[in-house]
Amino acid sequence: MDDRLSALEAWLRATLPGASLRIEPASADASFRRYFRVFVEGERTLIAMDAPPGREDSAPFVRIARLFRDAGLNAPEVLAQDLSQGFLLLTDLGTQSYLGALRADNFDSLFGDATTALVRWQSATQPDVLPEYDEALLRRELELFPDWYVQRHLGVELTQKQRATLDALFARILASNLAEPRVYVHRDYMPRNLMVASPNPGILDFQDAVHGPISYDVASLFRDAFVSWDEERVLDGTIRYWEKARRAGLPVRDDFGEFWRDVEWMGLQRHLKVLGIFARLHYRDGKKGYLEDTPRFVGYVRHAAGRYRELEPLGRLLDELEDRKPGVRYTF
Repeated sequence: MDDRLSALEAWLRATLPGASLRIEPASADASFRRYFRVFVEGERTLIAMDAPPGREDSAPFVRIARLFRDAGLNAPEVLAQDLSQGFLLLTDLGTQSYLGALRADNFDSLFGDATTALVRWQSATQPDVLPEYDEALLRRELELFPDWYVQRHLGVELTQKQRATLDALFARILASNLAEPRVYVHRDYMPRNLMVASPNPGILDFQDAVHGPISYDVASLFRDAFVSWDEERVLDGTIRYWEKARRAGLPVRDDFGEFWRDVEWMGLQRHLKVLGIFARLHYRDGKKGYLEDTPRFVGYVRHAAGRYRELEPLGRLLDELEDRKPGVRYTF
């Protein structure tokens, strides 16, 4: 038993005095957080979070969990906290994620619940509550692509011309992203972070929430990191979200074609970022497995680059970069 787990168990026993406890690993994520399922008296279950203070700040989790719950959404309730040690005790939203539960016959129902919850979250938006998803942050995220995916994973040093091409593309992407209306953004709203629960969905991994472009979360939901859907299903789900958002008075574009373009260009920013993040998780943090999903994101990027004339240089750049490293060319 590692030292932090020993300290967590001691804290739990002090927090739940006299209770019979059993602790089992529940999950881990791409950060340094770990989650444990706590069996209390053999029946009731809670979740304990271990977030090392030197590496993770749990205060945003506590604050944003309250924002979700105040909006009437099913996020974990923080039952106890010790931020100095990095420990939280939370209600348990169950063991069945959307990622594990999705089938052809329940897709519409589950994603319908997810988009209804998303509209409710966005409708709760207030100014000056969450950090801004501003140009500086969006640009830092884009830079993960050349720094970690291109240079570290592909082993390619960009030429001056290639860097200029990428800078011009980044400027176009950011201009589109920053022109969107702004709402609360979960920032990782995807099937892995949604739980089949009552009320549905249970919502997890929201600690990085920001105030930013309205299309970001719906782009995350339908262009997932770990499973892909055909274009017809993505388009249909996005239309259904857009209709709900309009009925709720959210500031989506009046023309769906314009909103769809926002979704695709916002998704492109995320896809390039995730390619960098997955490479960084592998090479810097020693978290294996993420690179296996990079072909999916290369496919998403190529899909967008092939649809919009302004993005054609991105497709050509990917051709150049992938040809430098045999065996890395991906199809989608």
